[in-house]
Amino acid sequence: METLKDVLQHLIFPWLFMSISSRRIPYTIRTLISEGRWQTLFCLDGFCDALFGNFWAVVGPQVKSSAEVRVIPLLEGRVRNAKVSDHVVGKPVSGRILEIGAGTGMWADVFLRIDTTGQHAGTENANGPTTRRRVATRGISKIYGVEPHAQSVKALRQRTKELGMEDMYEAIPVGIEQLDDPRATGSATTIEPGSIDCIVSILCLCSIPDQEKNIKALYKLLKPGGRWYVYEHVKVKRGGILLGWYQRYINFFWAFFLGSCRLCHDTTTHLKEAGPWSSVDLAQPPDEPAYKMLPHILGVLTK
Repeated sequence: METLKDVLQHLIFPWLFMSISSRRIPYTIRTLISEGRWQTLFCLDGFCDALFGNFWAVVGPQVKSSAEVRVIPLLEGRVRNAKVSDHVVGKPVSGRILEIGAGTGMWADVFLRIDTTGQHAGTENANGPTTRRRVATRGISKIYGVEPHAQSVKALRQRTKELGMEDMYEAIPVGIEQLDDPRATGSATTIEPGSIDCIVSILCLCSIPDQEKNIKALYKLLKPGGRWYVYEHVKVKRGGILLGWYQRYINFFWAFFLGSCRLCHDTTTHLKEAGPWSSVDLAQPPDEPAYKMLPHILGVLTK
């Protein structure tokens, strides 16, 4: 039974999150001036993106740490009805994987730590020359990290190199709408329709432009029987109309402090309506209260 204090903490949490971002504004201004990035400094969208980058450098690792308790079981096939199981209840990630919103590689090491054999890799060391062989034996043949921002792509490539993943993880430096265009990717690598075994999206669909259109584009890349592993924050649906209005009010300010992230995307509907699915196991974790302002969905959709 949660107390009034617990309820208030959930209701004010987004404001606390934005306050952390606000404290990075002076640093962001100084950095842009010192780097001579005047156009970014005086462009609202550009400044918001730069602010979010500095904010995420501080907060991102904490978000990852708290999310791993769901993300790792999800990728290991140990989630059903948004509940984590001690046993494998579905198919783990395998084959050719498309990671959406790869960023600077914050989640790259998770692919080395998951276990697709049912033995639960857990906190196994993800460093060293054996990582590529270990991942290959667990059924992952290739990972493509989709990241359109050039600065993040540079960091992503460095991160995967440090992890010993450079031979099996490839950064794709374009947006979703250009994945099948070799002129845009700048290489021979293109992602053809029906060529991907698994898509992984972790807390990133909130930030992609034209979400409905791009989710449909990603759906086309999956093979028949391909799986989409999802852990995303979404619009409020449990708490009634007042909480929905409150979330939209928060989103008005959120858009400045959190870059392209948006609170009120109907991601669940867009995923379910992307195309015909043979099965959909996607829900809000039951332990999240109705008044949570950043509710999540967790699960797998199978084409």
